[in-house]
Amino acid sequence: MNEHHQDKLQAVVFDWAGTIIDFGSCAPMGAFVRLFAQFGIELGIAEARGPMGLAKWDHIKALTELPRVAAQWQAKHGRPFTHADIDHLYDVFTPMNAAVVPDFCDFIPGALEAVKAVRARGLKVGSTTGYNRPIMDVVAKIAAEGGYVPDNLVCAGDLAAGRPAPLMMYRSFADLGVWPPYAVVKVDDTGVGVQEGLNAGSWSVGLAISGNAAGLTLAEWQALDAAGRQAVRDRATAELRAAGAHYVIDSVADLLPVLDAIDARLARGERP
Repeated sequence: MNEHHQDKLQAVVFDWAGTIIDFGSCAPMGAFVRLFAQFGIELGIAEARGPMGLAKWDHIKALTELPRVAAQWQAKHGRPFTHADIDHLYDVFTPMNAAVVPDFCDFIPGALEAVKAVRARGLKVGSTTGYNRPIMDVVAKIAAEGGYVPDNLVCAGDLAAGRPAPLMMYRSFADLGVWPPYAVVKVDDTGVGVQEGLNAGSWSVGLAISGNAAGLTLAEWQALDAAGRQAVRDRATAELRAAGAHYVIDSVADLLPVLDAIDARLARGERP
């Protein structure tokens, strides 16, 4: 085994919404709220955001387990949610989310530059997502037109389990031809996405501002004063640190110094 080859980074695996595109990870939010409204259930945006990063079927299941949601369903139907109900909600959700997603495909500021810099270092660019294939068919095409084509794409539903399980990362290692896991960095805006990386044995970098942890649109973030920004940053950072992130930065625009730091740690024999 070539030890020298092993002590350098080989790939970065990026999440999609809230990481590369869709500042604030907003596309699914309205869709979740509308989905439940269609079934006569009132769901708040903060509630909808709770399970973000999970595969969307798992996300819907988690929402049906919220006491307030479960009580509304019970009152309406005289019985609790069943798996069949969740399947039905998911079938309705996918086209809803696919329909709105083109409106939320703007790149996060600095994302394309960060990806270019990652490639310039000779690293592979992988991607995993909580979106399923039908939704990603729409997203990936728009992203490609804008100049982002990662070396692979693993979707929720491709494998037996989604986040926080490491299976999408394992598939990425195989797709990209990279190993060991500690030669790979996972970048994500959700706690379960951070844990997807940790559970695979990789370095995990959390994004505090660009995604679900902050839960703000770019305009909302830009409108905050310095104290307001720091309060959001502190709250989001605490959430991602609690999930186990090795590093927490505002957005992918700040990734390069972290890659330098990880490379230095690998050279010293450190592992995640």
